[in-house]
Amino acid sequence: MQQPELIPHLFRTEYRKIIAVLCKRFGFVEIETAEDIASDTFMLAAQTWSLKGIPPNPVAWLYTVAKNKAKNFLHRQATFTNKIVPATSTAENSATIPEYEIDLSPQNINDSQLQMMFAICHPTIAVEAQIGLSLRILCGFGIEEIADAFLTNKETINKRLFRAKEKLREENIPIELPGITEIDERLHSVLATIYLLFSEGYYSISNNKTLRKELCFEAMRLCNMLVENKHTNKPPVNALLSLMCFHASRFEARINEQGELILYDEQDTSLWDADLISKGSYFLNCSATGNQLSKYHLEAAIAYWSTQKDDTHEKWETVLQLYNRLLRIEYSPIAALNRTFALSKANGKQEAIIEAEKLKLTSNHFYYTLLGELYKGIDNVKARLHFEKALSLAKTSTDKATIQKKVDQLTS
Repeated sequence: MQQPELIPHLFRTEYRKIIAVLCKRFGFVEIETAEDIASDTFMLAAQTWSLKGIPPNPVAWLYTVAKNKAKNFLHRQATFTNKIVPATSTAENSATIPEYEIDLSPQNINDSQLQMMFAICHPTIAVEAQIGLSLRILCGFGIEEIADAFLTNKETINKRLFRAKEKLREENIPIELPGITEIDERLHSVLATIYLLFSEGYYSISNNKTLRKELCFEAMRLCNMLVENKHTNKPPVNALLSLMCFHASRFEARINEQGELILYDEQDTSLWDADLISKGSYFLNCSATGNQLSKYHLEAAIAYWSTQKDDTHEKWETVLQLYNRLLRIEYSPIAALNRTFALSKANGKQEAIIEAEKLKLTSNHFYYTLLGELYKGIDNVKARLHFEKALSLAKTSTDKATIQKKVDQLTS
């Protein structure tokens, strides 16, 4: 890999590791210092490598530079505390400057990232800030990339991250795994943030296909870290990882070359990723322990059936019953809307229309798109009216193009 491509790649993979270790070492009070050291390390790499060439071990080079910069910071801090401050008072200056070690070993990197995950996902931090900080600190995303993911500008993201960091400092949130008795409670927030991060990519209205996939795979990487730790390898964690594997397996089939969404019934199943489906099944089996049934278990089971290509009544009846249980655990309008689609496949369109119209999700273009599909072939005039309403509510050019095709089909 050439230098112009290597540094961005290493920034994505190594920046987050350096930040996590330095933040754990310094504490959140010096989070900006940790970010500055990591950023300066990569700036020096860009300058040095362009003149002298890429070193034999680029990662080791980065770690050495980051360690030295961190040690210099700690020495300056200690000098001020132990020598300069006492020198301005009447106390004798007998303090010595300690030696510092920055541990960038694989084990400490992994531990630091895991502990940072729990710190960032602390309940006192706003959800949007949790996702933003996760993208920045745990995933190595740049400010522009985060702004792109949220469809906003850099100024907004910088303000959001600044407020979140201030909150971390004010609350003096420790960078550590919670106690064994607290892990289940705190794990709920961590899983919610990871799933929101995944959803930001999977359901993104951004046209940036590369970024959308990156968001999903970063969420899966974070969840996999939880699975690999004995204290956090819990059934809901496996269920969430399973769910994300199943969803990601249909990534290539969901969007056409124009960036338009392809509905489930119209997807090319040959584009589904069999390896991810297999991994999803593995983690779903791993989640089937204990007596806890989380929403992730039910959503993963629904997603599993969505990867089964046979369009049978048994499949859709099973999915319908899973949605019924999911809505009893945690109701959401989108889950109710998806249940209506399963109902149409299991019991027919007429019954589904009755249930769909009860939802009254009148500000949601997916609601009217579903009604259009349900009425198609039964009352094409109503179907077209629903598609036109969906068209008026759609926010992106790709959604508008997809719906416009459906209107045109019923008009011709």
